[in-house]
Amino acid sequence: WIDNGFYYDFYFPETTDPSTGETIPSRKLSEADLKLIKKEMDKIISKDYPIVRKEVTRDEAREMIQAIGEPFKLEILDSIKTEPITIYSIGEEWWDLCAGPHVESTGQLPKKAIQLQSVAGAYWRGDEKREMLQRIYATAWKDPKQLKQYKRMLEEAKKRDHRTLGKKLDLFSIQEDAGGGLVFWHPKGSTIRRKIEDFWKQQHIDQNYDIVYTPHIANLDLWKTSGHFDFYKEGMFDQMEVENEQYQIKPMNCPFHCLMYKDAIRSYRDLPFRWGELGTVYRYERSGTLHGLFRVRGFTQDDAHIFCLPEQLQDEIVGVLKLTRSILSRFGFEKYELMISTRPEKSVGSDQIWEDATEALVGALDELGWEYGTDEGGG
Repeated sequence: WIDNGFYYDFYFPETTDPSTGETIPSRKLSEADLKLIKKEMDKIISKDYPIVRKEVTRDEAREMIQAIGEPFKLEILDSIKTEPITIYSIGEEWWDLCAGPHVESTGQLPKKAIQLQSVAGAYWRGDEKREMLQRIYATAWKDPKQLKQYKRMLEEAKKRDHRTLGKKLDLFSIQEDAGGGLVFWHPKGSTIRRKIEDFWKQQHIDQNYDIVYTPHIANLDLWKTSGHFDFYKEGMFDQMEVENEQYQIKPMNCPFHCLMYKDAIRSYRDLPFRWGELGTVYRYERSGTLHGLFRVRGFTQDDAHIFCLPEQLQDEIVGVLKLTRSILSRFGFEKYELMISTRPEKSVGSDQIWEDATEALVGALDELGWEYGTDEGGG
């Protein structure tokens, strides 16, 4: 199940013609197939098959899956950590692994409140190194009136989809010839972006930030020293070789600002240093997760690092929170939730550092009188 619907994945591998030895390409589902499938679904509903729940042992489930030749279901079975294993069957014709619950029979399902929506490609388990499956998305509602309301909502949302507006207003594009998830800002979009960036810069300058610029790549050793390579390499692009050395396109700006700070002998009397950057970073995202400007592979982030004394920490956090509120409110964002994310299982730094940092965050929020929650282990 997903928000407002469900999906089911199908695998059609290439086959070989036994008589000619020719390769037969995998079958591609189409909109016409969706209509045929929906007709068969309606027939099953009309026959009012009982939907029967059955508990089986893990070994029994494995034997049943192997008998019908479903290797993907074996992987699903292995991922189920709870007992007992449950299967649901529709008459004698079909069964599947499922936790349930379900209605008592297919006749209780409203034909006219179920709609098959679209077909899309999806890698098995979201892994681009695995098989490409075909995914049918669908939605189901209590009655046709609810489905009609949902479809009307989708139409209205489509009109306001930022991808549609971006193209219609000639603001930006994503050129597949250049690669997915990489944004091209057109002249009109660039004008809007420039005004936002100018506003951002002035807001930071007014709060005594210095604006800095850093490179887009660095020697891989830097990312190993910072810990990013060990903790974040699954979100980084592969390295490139430059004169027998490995270089990494940056997924974030932190190590660069630290290098700049180390570039000279600093006095505690000069602290704090507040350095802000509109830093363009690149992060590896699977193609199936990319979505307009919401999920991309290259983006420019509002980034800053403050170098300060421990006793200055809470005051600096208060300043950051006030600046954040000022910028968000200018764009109409007035309602949001605040969460303090505490130390995760994978982390760097001593217990004392984490305790001091958490205490400063709590102190800053309490000083401002802002309500907040706690995200245990989410830091």
